[in-house]
Amino acid sequence: MGIRPGHTVRGTTKQPWARYSKKRPKQSFVKAMPHLSLLVYHMGDGKKTYDTQYDLCTETDIQLRDNALEAARQAANKFLEKKIMGQYYFLVRVYPHNVIRENKMIAGAGADRLQKGMRAAFGRATDRAARMRAGQAVFTFKSAGVNRPHIMEAIRRAKAKMSGYYVVKETPLASSA
Repeated sequence: MGIRPGHTVRGTTKQPWARYSKKRPKQSFVKAMPHLSLLVYHMGDGKKTYDTQYDLCTETDIQLRDNALEAARQAANKFLEKKIMGQYYFLVRVYPHNVIRENKMIAGAGADRLQKGMRAAFGRATDRAARMRAGQAVFTFKSAGVNRPHIMEAIRRAKAKMSGYYVVKETPLASSA
């Protein structure tokens, strides 16, 4: 069995659970932190000056797993590298702090002898997620205005990998010339 579907952890009504300390491990609620799928946050050329910024913002409060963010990042970045290599800057604006717990249940014949049902059902840390408020930027793209169709296609490909509703905010940047 793989990971649970994204809709099981999408809501933000549950208590966040993110306390992990390397300095004081006895005060940590999370004893062993799950590995992080999202490792790259800056892509493209950040040293150039660009005239337009595109922010992919959420329309509602949502929680997204790190593997969904990583899939969206890869889809958008791969497209932009193919079409406008070196003419964009791409930034991931959220970090998956929240730890997702799961009470694993064994299904199948004879499973009733191996599990305890809902007794001690706190669960084990299985994954990490980023909690976002409505209107918060998930990704930021910077590029020249002539590359707008390519940026919008990259955003469309990224949105297809993440659940929820998103809006694109386009902002002209002040030119330094």
